[in-house]
Amino acid sequence: MTTDLTPLLAPEGVVVIGASRQPGKLGAAMARSLAPFPGARALVNARRPDHTEGVYASVAEAAAHTDGRLDLAVLCVPASGCAEALAEAAAAGCRAALVCAGGFGEAGPEGEEYADELRRVARETGVRLLGPNTSGFFAPHLGLTASFVPAAGQLPAGDIAVVAASGGVNHALSFDLVTAGNGISLGVGIGAGLDVTAADVLEHLAEDSRTTAVALHLETVPDGPRLVSAVRLVAEVKPVVALVVGRSDIGDFARSHTGALATSWRTTRAALRQAGAVVVDDERELVDALTALSRIRLRPLSDPGLGIVTAQAGPGLLLADRAGTDGIRVPELTTTTQRALRELLPPLTYQRNPVDTGRPAETFARVLDTTAGDPAVDLLAVYALTEPDSVDLASAAQDAGLGADSPAVVVVGGLPEDVTEQRARLHKAGVPALTGPAAAANAVRALVADARGQALRGEVDGGSSDTAGLASEAVTAVPVPVPVPVGPLDEDAAKSFLAGLGIRTPDRVACDNRTEAHQALIRLGGPVAVKVLDAAILHKTEIGGVHLGVRTPEELDAALDVIGSDRRYLVEAMAPAGVDLVLGVRRDPVFGPVVLAGLGGTAAEALADVAIRLAPLSVTEAATMPDELAARALLDGWRGGPVLDRAEFGRVVAALAAALAASPETAEIEINPLRLTPDGLIALDAVVVPTPTKENDHA
Repeated sequence: MTTDLTPLLAPEGVVVIGASRQPGKLGAAMARSLAPFPGARALVNARRPDHTEGVYASVAEAAAHTDGRLDLAVLCVPASGCAEALAEAAAAGCRAALVCAGGFGEAGPEGEEYADELRRVARETGVRLLGPNTSGFFAPHLGLTASFVPAAGQLPAGDIAVVAASGGVNHALSFDLVTAGNGISLGVGIGAGLDVTAADVLEHLAEDSRTTAVALHLETVPDGPRLVSAVRLVAEVKPVVALVVGRSDIGDFARSHTGALATSWRTTRAALRQAGAVVVDDERELVDALTALSRIRLRPLSDPGLGIVTAQAGPGLLLADRAGTDGIRVPELTTTTQRALRELLPPLTYQRNPVDTGRPAETFARVLDTTAGDPAVDLLAVYALTEPDSVDLASAAQDAGLGADSPAVVVVGGLPEDVTEQRARLHKAGVPALTGPAAAANAVRALVADARGQALRGEVDGGSSDTAGLASEAVTAVPVPVPVPVGPLDEDAAKSFLAGLGIRTPDRVACDNRTEAHQALIRLGGPVAVKVLDAAILHKTEIGGVHLGVRTPEELDAALDVIGSDRRYLVEAMAPAGVDLVLGVRRDPVFGPVVLAGLGGTAAEALADVAIRLAPLSVTEAATMPDELAARALLDGWRGGPVLDRAEFGRVVAALAAALAASPETAEIEINPLRLTPDGLIALDAVVVPTPTKENDHA
């Protein structure tokens, strides 16, 4: 089957199978939508052909009477007839098909049979199939609207592509983008995705010169590695902004904290971000992000500086406050810049950053240029009202040279008709224009996230201050993996494996009986932790299998009595107090090996404060994970506590991730807790879960 989607998304000709004269029918709506298409067009209705109106009894007959090749067949027939219609279209030379009908996999066993038959015909004929269960697609620059939504034909051509799981979301996002002053290069609703998936369309868009940025909406992911590869391919040449549905998905709780935390929604978002996408929380943020990223893109930077120029103090404070919340640096301007601004602005205005201009005057363009030129400023955010008697905002932005070479987002406030005119002029000049501080803050966050992602992927600027020391350690590559030993591993064996990876563990003694346990207490000295030692027991605390702070032989005997006399024991030196983390690697059913880090214990599940990455990964990338945690302050010496060495953390994570990726017989490795102490990280508990075998599945 060809990977070329040109016959589908840019066909020479289109045929509608199931065209109808009844206005309310799908076939009639699709025929109306396709009427303006300048290429070859034909209609097929086997029961009511009429050559005088261009309606034929079969696709073959239509092809014989049509000038030009009919590449695309639009199937407007019930699910039960789609496979036959597709076979007919393929025999007549069609190379792609759009199936809008429902009634397939979502309709139960009978629908599954229809889906299987449709998939079989597509595979045997090589026809690329979009759908079923979608409202279609549109390519405004081609005059092609293969959609039964009438207003889709009025969408203006532009440079933003939309790839959505849902046909309805495809239309909704496209309309919202146009309302914000943008145009559409391509809008595709994937639907059921029996053949063509989001990954296929992304690969097509990577080479589409008309598209400068891509909106990606996902509900489910059939092939995680393929999607990641496609996003990475596109993100190398143009921004991808992704919205993932499923925030409330708690997933199937695995036997560990890692499994409970790594839900499909979190994992998908993390995978897309790691591949280079800017991940947003809602459709409003997506529109704001694309309004900016389709016009400007910052160079790769790990910590871009934001300059703010505002003609009204209040909105400027909103921008600055949101920047602080989003972790975006608003640096104080240099002395030279401030001196220049003093020559341009009234003396009572604030000029350190944000720059408050007061009511803008004829010097406004020079203020913008001066602030944007500060060496600490990589992106400028501007707020002003439309005040024609004071300043023409679009002209000032152009006079200041704002645009691709001097990245800026501009907020235009005022009446709708005034805002629309200014926005159109700014967009024509390549300057993204937004309609409020919140929208501008969304755009700024997206631009900064994209710059940081580029820097991390390319290691262009050596990383942030927390990871800058990593470059000298030659850790930008994935570590050489150490395979996990085969067979069930108890805690002692698991910790011995971790020690081989360079992960510190407490001094301990594995004991076969009570006598050995008492000898271990003498050897280690108190206090010690006494645990049941059994590879089959993952949550030892829940069965009374963990006793801490044991100091005397009497306390040891009491602990052993609770654990049981027919058990093996682990006697282990107690670790100093610190901050507990959870670190786990597991095999995600969609994306493969993933690594998760967050707060340790039940707080991790309650707060869902975690960072996720695909494995394997480099030490440098692993070292950035703690910076995503809301509780990261606890790792940076909170109230005199220990400070996390990001380089050490990166080495631990990367080594564990590489080990799992290289060990197909291992399903999961978890360290919980991994304690941060004044002396560094130490693994206090470790679980290695083997990959289930068929025997285990039936046990």
